[in-house]
Amino acid sequence: MKPTIGIFFGGKTTEHEVSIITGLQAFAAIEREKYDCVPVYITKSNDFYAGESVGKIEEYSNIPALLKDTKKCKQVTLLNQGGKVGLYEVTPKKIDVRKPLAILDIALPCVHGTNAEDGTLQGFFEMLRLPYAGCDVLSSAIGMDKYVQKTVLKQAGIPVLDCVTFSAKRFVNEKESLLIEIAAKIGTPAIVKPINLGSSIGISIAANHDELITSIENALLFSERIIVESAIANLKEINVSVSGDKDEAEASECEEPVASNPGNSSGKILDYNDKYSGGEKNGKNSSKSSGMASLKRKIPAEISPAVRDEIRNTAVKAFKALGCSGVARIDFLIDNDSNKIYFNEINTIPGSLSFYLWEPLGISYSDLLEKTFTLALKRERERANLNFSFESNILSGFKGGFKNGKNPNGSKT
Repeated sequence: MKPTIGIFFGGKTTEHEVSIITGLQAFAAIEREKYDCVPVYITKSNDFYAGESVGKIEEYSNIPALLKDTKKCKQVTLLNQGGKVGLYEVTPKKIDVRKPLAILDIALPCVHGTNAEDGTLQGFFEMLRLPYAGCDVLSSAIGMDKYVQKTVLKQAGIPVLDCVTFSAKRFVNEKESLLIEIAAKIGTPAIVKPINLGSSIGISIAANHDELITSIENALLFSERIIVESAIANLKEINVSVSGDKDEAEASECEEPVASNPGNSSGKILDYNDKYSGGEKNGKNSSKSSGMASLKRKIPAEISPAVRDEIRNTAVKAFKALGCSGVARIDFLIDNDSNKIYFNEINTIPGSLSFYLWEPLGISYSDLLEKTFTLALKRERERANLNFSFESNILSGFKGGFKNGKNPNGSKT
């Protein structure tokens, strides 16, 4: 009997549409001779849907119509019944627990951004005791927080740019002192980012004091916490994917993303349109289902063999330091003036799962996915050997409940 993979995508995130593409790309790439597959769409209200229409990309041009077709798209929930996690239909009055629509053996999260990639969905799977591919709760959370990952990696000896991080409340209440701190530690030009988003959403470069304020105000529309870093003027971006876990990992080929209108593009940020619409306005002339694979890029990147080795080795070191598993993409910055290489950020569930970075090494998307499933089951076996309960008798003396916060023996609990 073939294992059943549940592919989860969508969610309450600014990267909702990109996640749909990633999920359905993976759904199409999984080898049906080895696995049964069930696509599960998560709405922006975090409702789960499964059914015949959920696996078809063309249905997502009109999501309200998709959800109304109750014959081909059913609202579902996940329940662990007798040690098996199933998808059960949700009706207006009840959850039909008589017969699951599917029993899942492994979950494949293909979600991006907050409320999904940040450990939220992974924690849900943990509670269900459903094996899942990719990073666990902790590494997912660290990977989403740009400041925390910098702190961990700096401790591990991996070069990162200095930064200033702050909350919306501090910006409102201590604006002048905060701007003085940023000027002293970072200066301009500076790059301003929401601390926990991807896909270049809310990110901008500030060339002076006034632009810095505008950039911070824009970033605060997307996150309550902000990070400000020095902007490298003569910049080259290099991305590389890593596959494996804490024990063993390997790096893919390196890529150099290219802006849609390069011109004099040193220091330019690749925006959402560059990444997902092939650089064409409104996505014209780009594949609607290509996701990150549509980004203009040079593969392999135009870098020396020594730099390629350094980036790939550093990527593996960072992947392990963050406790990652499955497949991730790590983005690096090269300062062409100083020839220094900096870790920029990690994407624990990258767009298109970075399959296009493995193909030059002879690794197909199907093979990449199968490896993530193997790693998911490995982690589950390892955890099965751990104790998650501790027997004690501290509750045996409680009779008659609590009074004024004290237990029956008169002491505070």
